[in-house]
Amino acid sequence: MYAYFEGQLPFVAGLPFLEKLAMSCAHWLVGKTGKHLFLTDGDESQAPLLQQMVKDCAEGQFLSALGSFERRVAYANVSFDHMVGWRTATFRRMNENYEIEQNAVDIKYPHIVNVEHLPPETEPAEGPDFDPVAEEMISGLRQLSWQRVSVRFSNIFQNINVHSRIQVKSYWIHSDGADVIEHIIDNLRL
Repeated sequence: MYAYFEGQLPFVAGLPFLEKLAMSCAHWLVGKTGKHLFLTDGDESQAPLLQQMVKDCAEGQFLSALGSFERRVAYANVSFDHMVGWRTATFRRMNENYEIEQNAVDIKYPHIVNVEHLPPETEPAEGPDFDPVAEEMISGLRQLSWQRVSVRFSNIFQNINVHSRIQVKSYWIHSDGADVIEHIIDNLRL
């Protein structure tokens, strides 16, 4: 089973001192994106951008715009994605982690290992372990229906740079992820 870490970046392995270090210097590596990902781009008068984007507010009708799409699909690597963890990419609460099958759901898409249809939630979840900011973001997104597609690259070579492999960032390096792109095309075609 994949190890699930609380923090934003799986490659820091949930270690608090590495999380704090990454939070303080991420903007040097990836610019404003680093501040957005660690929710450090806000101030007293304005919430961080990602926190704003899970609702409609004065800054924009974000949730309404997302709701205007007929379908919403989140593709996520089950393991070895050192940039975006599976739980974060599929907006799961800590108590929603579970074992994903090793086998493909369809031989045509050997790396697609799970497809879930998530109906809209009407009430936010509550629990002693819930981070209120994370829960606000998860609950905001889950007001809408979603399809969550889990992807697993299983051999050692494929596990290198799976963050780029799922999107076939460079075909000659990441071509074994082409079935994921085919799945997107086949399932999102109008």
